[in-house]
Amino acid sequence: MAFDKKLLDILACPACKGSLVYQAQHARLICKFDRLIYPIVDNIPVLLESEAKAVSSEELEQLLK
Repeated sequence: MAFDKKLLDILACPACKGSLVYQAQHARLICKFDRLIYPIVDNIPVLLESEAKAVSSEELEQLLK
């Protein structure tokens, strides 16, 4: 069972309530505004700020290429 992309229509960043970018190859969701990476573990998004990884603007730019 894989992560259901239809969830992206209802999921939002818990910090800013903005949309998230799904990267299937790395099993993660990215909030561009807050520069946070949320992991997807066992096909379940872990949308907790305490579990998110903060990245710099430069790192974010590289991740989104």
